[in-house]
Amino acid sequence: MSTLHHLCICSEGTLAYHWSQFDIPETDQEIVPELSEDRVVEALRRGIRQGGKRVGSVEVTTSDITASKKCFYSLIAETTNKEFTSPEHPKRFPIHSRCQWQIRAPNGYAIIVKFRTFHIEDDCANDYVAIYDSLSPDSTYAITKQCGLRPPTNPLEVVSSGNIMLVNLITDVAQRPGFRAVYTAVPTIAAGSCGESLTAPTGNFTSPNFPSFYPPLLDCNWNINVSPTGLFHFSLFTNRENSVISRHRLVLSSTTNSLEVKFHSDESYTDKGFRIIYTAFDPVNPCPGQFACTSGYCIKKEQHCDGWNDCEDMSDEKSCSCDKEQFTCSNGLCRPQYFVCDRVNDCGDNSDEEHCDCGRAEERCGDGACIPQECICDGKNDCADGSDEVSCIAAAGVCNDFSFKCENKQCINKVNAECDREKDCSDGSDEQGCDCGVRPYKHNRIVGGQNADVGEWPWQVSLHFKTSGNVCGASIISNKWLLSAAHCFIHYKITSNWLTYSGLREQNIQDSSVQKRTLKSIITHPNYDSMTYDYDISLLELSNPLNFTNTVHPICLPASTHVFSAGSSCFVTGWGTLREGGIVAQILQKAEVKVINDTVCNMVTEGQVTSRMLCSGYLTGGVDACQGDSGGPLVCRSDVGKWFQAGIVSWGEGCAQRNKPGVYTRVTKLREWIREITNI
Repeated sequence: MSTLHHLCICSEGTLAYHWSQFDIPETDQEIVPELSEDRVVEALRRGIRQGGKRVGSVEVTTSDITASKKCFYSLIAETTNKEFTSPEHPKRFPIHSRCQWQIRAPNGYAIIVKFRTFHIEDDCANDYVAIYDSLSPDSTYAITKQCGLRPPTNPLEVVSSGNIMLVNLITDVAQRPGFRAVYTAVPTIAAGSCGESLTAPTGNFTSPNFPSFYPPLLDCNWNINVSPTGLFHFSLFTNRENSVISRHRLVLSSTTNSLEVKFHSDESYTDKGFRIIYTAFDPVNPCPGQFACTSGYCIKKEQHCDGWNDCEDMSDEKSCSCDKEQFTCSNGLCRPQYFVCDRVNDCGDNSDEEHCDCGRAEERCGDGACIPQECICDGKNDCADGSDEVSCIAAAGVCNDFSFKCENKQCINKVNAECDREKDCSDGSDEQGCDCGVRPYKHNRIVGGQNADVGEWPWQVSLHFKTSGNVCGASIISNKWLLSAAHCFIHYKITSNWLTYSGLREQNIQDSSVQKRTLKSIITHPNYDSMTYDYDISLLELSNPLNFTNTVHPICLPASTHVFSAGSSCFVTGWGTLREGGIVAQILQKAEVKVINDTVCNMVTEGQVTSRMLCSGYLTGGVDACQGDSGGPLVCRSDVGKWFQAGIVSWGEGCAQRNKPGVYTRVTKLREWIREITNI
C-alpha cells in the first residue's frame, strides 16, 4: 500500500512525502531476511517514474516506523499560542507510542515550540521526543532529540528555520506523563534574526533565542568597531544542553579596533548557543592599576607571581622567581613545597608528581607517604588515609576494618562496593537501600558558586530558627531523618524552636513543592567538642515523614569503607554569605570543590584536623562554604552516577581564603553511629 502523504510548498520548492507499507503473508515470512534495505530501496528507485522517464536523482531511504494513524496530527501555527500534548497527558502515555505532530505555518513564518512540561523516560535510545526541521523524520534535518525530566527552569524551546516542523514521540514499555507544549508562528526574520553593528565601548550579544535552541540554517555577522585608538577583548560563554555553562570563559583580544564575529549553523542538531561580552581598552595601558594577562584579562597586582594561575593562561606566573618554601614546576609555576608528591597534579604539567617513587621495599600511601611493603594488608592502618588496607583480599569468612560488610557477614574487598549496580554480596545487601543520590530532574552561601536549579540538589534542607530565617543547612538521609552539624544546636536544642524546609530553592518563595516540617528530636554526637569541632555531627528526627518528589529526595550515605580520593570533584551547597562578611544568599548556591589530600590538609590547618575531618575546596581560594552553610552536605558523584555525602560543613578560617580550605565532618568515620541511631 502506497500513499502520497503530504505536499509542502517550501522555500526550496515542492516536496512530496510518500509512505509505503509492505505486508508479507505469514506463509512467506521466510523471505523476509532476503529483503535487505538495499534491495528494497533499489526496487523503489527503479519504480519511480516522472513523465514516463526514470528519475535517477530521487533519494529513497527507509526508516523505523515513527508514527501510527491513530496518533498522527496535522497542526496549523498562528501568531497566537496553541497547545498540544502527548496522549492522555497529564496521565501516563500508552506503551509503544508512535506519535507525530506535523506543524505548518504561512510562508514567511517560522515555528517556535515551547514545552511547558516534559517527562519522558531518561533513555534516549528507546524513549524520546525528536524534533525535525522538516515534515518527515529525516535525521538530516533533526533539530534535537530529548528525553528525561526537565525542571521548569530549564524548558525545552526550539525554533524552525522555515514554515514546517515535525515533533515525533517514540516510547517503549516505560510510561511517563509525557509533555505539554505550545506552538506559535513568528516572522522568519524575527525567529532567526542575528547580527548587527556594535560601536559602544562595552556591550554583549548572543546567538538567536539564547539560552534556548538557535534555529538551523543560520548565518550571522556581528561587526564590532570601537575608538580608532583603542582595542578590545571579549569573553565567550557557551551553554550546551545537558551541561552547565563552561567553567572557564574564553578570553580573546583584538589586534585592531574592529572585528567581525561570524556564526553558522547547518541544517541539523542545533544547541543552546553562546553569549559574548566585549570591552574596549587602551592598548598603552589596558589594565590601569592592575596586571594585564596575555589574554587581555585584568587581575589584581598582588596576584602576579603569587604561585596561582589567576589569568587562566598562566601568564601571571611566567618569569617568576620561586622562594625557598616553593617548588618550581617545569612550566615555571611556583607551588608550595608540600604539594610535591601528594598524588595531585598541582603544577598542571605533573612535574610536582615526578620522581616520587618509594624505595624498592616500600609502597606509597594515598597521601604520598612511603611505608614498608610488609605493612600492606596487615590489618593495621599504617597509612594516615588507610589506603594500605583498602583493596586487600581477606581470608574466606574473615573481615578486616577495610572490608565492606554484607548483612550475612560476608566480606567484600572492593573499593566502594555499595550501590555500584553490581551484586557483590551473595545476599545482595550491597545493592539494597540504593534509591538515593539521584536527581529526578535533568540539568544545568557558596563563595565562587552559582545559583542552583530547581531540584538540582533535592537532599538539601534549610533549617530555620524561630523567626531568624535560615541559620544552618542539613541533608535528607531518609523520609524521617536529616543529617547536620552539632555546632548548629549546641545552645539551641529545643525542638519547637526549629523548622525544616525541604525542596526549597529560594528563601522567600515557598510554593506547594516545599515541604515544611517540625523536629521531634535533636541528637548530637556525645563526643562533640565545641573547641576543636571534632565529632561535629547531629541527627534530626522529623515529626512527620517527608514525601519524596522531584525536588525532595535522599542522599546516599557511604559505607564506612567508602573512599573519596584526593582530587575528587565534589559539590557543596547552601544559602550562606556570598563572600566573607557579605550578604546572605536568597537562592540556593552550589560550588564545585576538590577533596584535598589529608597530609596537605593537616599542614595548611597547622595540625587542627582529626581523622574525623576532611578538607575540600581550592587552595587557590575563591570557592568555599561560608557562614550559614554550616551543617550542609558535601556530596560527590560515583562512577555510576550516584551521589554520596562525603562531608558535613563544619569549620574553616574565613571564607575562600588561599591555603584555608573548608573543613568538613568526615561521614565515613561516623557512619556506624548514624546506623545505630537511625537504623539506616
